[in-house]
Amino acid sequence: MTIKERRRAAEGRVRAAEDAVARLREGFAGVGITLPSLRIDPVSCAGSDPVSPLVDLGRCNIDTALRLSAVLEAQGPAGHGG
Repeated sequence: MTIKERRRAAEGRVRAAEDAVARLREGFAGVGITLPSLRIDPVSCAGSDPVSPLVDLGRCNIDTALRLSAVLEAQGPAGHGG
């Protein structure tokens, strides 16, 4: 794989991670949860060939953590569709 091909592949993975962050932000907002630190982890994108950018869910206060837990518990074990 050439450098140009690796760069395109890496850019595609970063775009996919950005899309995941946007979907998470929208989904959380739909149930009244805001995670202000939700973002792509910049360190995992460092270099010319990031293998898999990480999504940083960030820190949240106890109230937000409890609300998020309640939403997840309400979904049940197969709530993710799997």
